[in-house]
Amino acid sequence: MSAASTTPLAEGAADGPVEVKTGPSGPRTRNATAYLLYVAGKLGGAAVSLFAVLVTSFFLFRIIPGDPVRTMTHGRAVSHAQLLELRKQLGLDLPTWQQFTQYCSKALTGDLGTSYQFHAPVTDLIAQKLPATLLLTGVAVVIHCALGLWLGTRSAWRHGRLGDKVSTGIALALWSVPSFWLGLLLIIVFSVGIGPIPGMFPTGGMESGGLSGFAYVTDVAHHMVLPVITLVAVGYAQTLLVMRSSLLDEMGSDYLTTARAKGLRDDLVRRRHAVPNALLPTVTMIFINFGQVAAGSILVETVFSWPGVGGLFYSALSVPDLPLVQGLFVVFAGAMIVMNVLADLLYPLLDPRVGR
Repeated sequence: MSAASTTPLAEGAADGPVEVKTGPSGPRTRNATAYLLYVAGKLGGAAVSLFAVLVTSFFLFRIIPGDPVRTMTHGRAVSHAQLLELRKQLGLDLPTWQQFTQYCSKALTGDLGTSYQFHAPVTDLIAQKLPATLLLTGVAVVIHCALGLWLGTRSAWRHGRLGDKVSTGIALALWSVPSFWLGLLLIIVFSVGIGPIPGMFPTGGMESGGLSGFAYVTDVAHHMVLPVITLVAVGYAQTLLVMRSSLLDEMGSDYLTTARAKGLRDDLVRRRHAVPNALLPTVTMIFINFGQVAAGSILVETVFSWPGVGGLFYSALSVPDLPLVQGLFVVFAGAMIVMNVLADLLYPLLDPRVGR
């Protein structure tokens, strides 16, 4: 029998040596097959979720009060015949089921429709506004995830001490604060200025205009300070609390006691043993946070007049601009679904028991 097909695993069993196949039909093949089935299941679930998003986006925003046609023609002398013609042009005269089938067929080809108020393809409008949102919320997510992981690890490892109580209390307080209220407070204090505190930052916008090169980069960074602080302040608490809770669950495990008994330094036990095993719940949350980057923060972008998709979504809701609202909802939800799938596919690399 060749070594490639079988390998002795143990001796002394009741029936003699035990042989385990390691060839094409051995454990590696079974593990690979199980992982492929795991991946296929996750991708299938994502496809079902995306279809559910299409259904939800179509029917949910049709219950919003308001008539898009009358809102678009507000303040104009428009006859009833002209209103009917405009409804026909927008496809609002068709039965609901027919509107839905057309919407789904176009969405599957990447066509999210044409905006009522901007008279431009929804995909083009999103593409124009998305970079500003990715810049703002991307920087904020990276900062608050890193800050939350670091503080959460330190709080759990020093559980019950003054530093743990202070950091956890501050995180809970900031997490409870509405983001728009904190943004307005920062504008009042650091943009308008109070008493001896002068206004140091712009009240809104992304740039001052008329700048280029390094001066443009610093100007954009100057405009980003307050909205980034707002997003980080209200966002890092979730990462901190989840990481702290996960690490506290691991700290009583036997393998950590064994590692300490072997004489390993406390810092090494934390970094190499405790933290990696406590990361699974936190990884899911981090990927969800990155999925929310596309959505940005509608309230924060509105408060700081940031030219991203948050402000676009707000203006679309005010009409209501159904194609634009639906398109943004699909993009937001689609980003979340994709990031959840990526987190699920990463799990087997962090924990080999997953996907078997």
